[in-house]
Amino acid sequence: MRRADVVVRRVAFAMVTIVMAISLNFVLFRAVPGDAVTALQCGQCSAEFRASQRHALGLDRPLPEQYWIYLSGLAHGDLGLSLDSRRPVLEEIGPPLLNSVPVMALSLVVAVALGVGTGVLAAWRRGTAVDRGTTWTALVCHALPPQWLGLLMVLFVAGWLGVPAAGAVDPMLGVLADASTWEVVGDRLRHMILPVSTLALVIFGEFTMISRSSMLETLGEDYVLTARAMGMRDRRIVWRHAFRNAMLPQVTAVAMSIGFIAGGAITIEYVFSYPGVGLRAVHAIDQRDWPVLQGIFLVVTVTVILSNLAADLLYAALDPRVIA
Repeated sequence: MRRADVVVRRVAFAMVTIVMAISLNFVLFRAVPGDAVTALQCGQCSAEFRASQRHALGLDRPLPEQYWIYLSGLAHGDLGLSLDSRRPVLEEIGPPLLNSVPVMALSLVVAVALGVGTGVLAAWRRGTAVDRGTTWTALVCHALPPQWLGLLMVLFVAGWLGVPAAGAVDPMLGVLADASTWEVVGDRLRHMILPVSTLALVIFGEFTMISRSSMLETLGEDYVLTARAMGMRDRRIVWRHAFRNAMLPQVTAVAMSIGFIAGGAITIEYVFSYPGVGLRAVHAIDQRDWPVLQGIFLVVTVTVILSNLAADLLYAALDPRVIA
């Protein structure tokens, strides 16, 4: 099969998946009981007032008409208006996304570095106490619920390290004197320590187990046995020969982890009161603000689909046997 045919087929499959996700995204939130009007904290509101609010928000229109309006807006890059603030959804989710992206990116970098390093070490020292300790640690961390681990971080780690346990910025920063760029960056990084650590600890176990399994398989290949027979040192064999081939499965693992990171960020940001897309999603759920939730889930879903598409194409480029 030609490389161009593979690219076209996988891009087309990704586009179909995005269209299905858009439709499912619309249907799921309409299937949930209640709407923005029922979420109003207004015990004395009359039925007429609630009906007028539904009409003003367009919630009394037939679902096919709402769906067509939704698709028409997406075609023009418009995700609609928030039912709570009446502001464009992009303006509502833009700042939280900018807060969440660094946390997710740093978590992924730390998890990959830690997971690959420990996985290679465990495979290199197979059967030893190092291997058993690394494997069990990875399995335990991978099984931990993110929100529970986040609570442990707040209760026991925040005070011990002296780092903030909530928020994204110090409210006193820049009040008495203008803060420099480095002070602002340092403050943001201090507030990201606990969320990043929590996410990284939860997902690093996956990379550890994949790296270990892949390295064990690679270390059993004929060219590795030949290198050992030639008298090469184990360290050189592991890092210069086996490591490169063993890392191919990590390309797919990184792409698949993005969805898990985004899902874990929702609960972790709520635990740490971090003003990211997860905390904004929780607020939208409380207010039955379906357009904002649709926008958040759509951005996350499209990001995951495109990440998997990029991983498929990159894997095919790195390993031509995939398209053979």
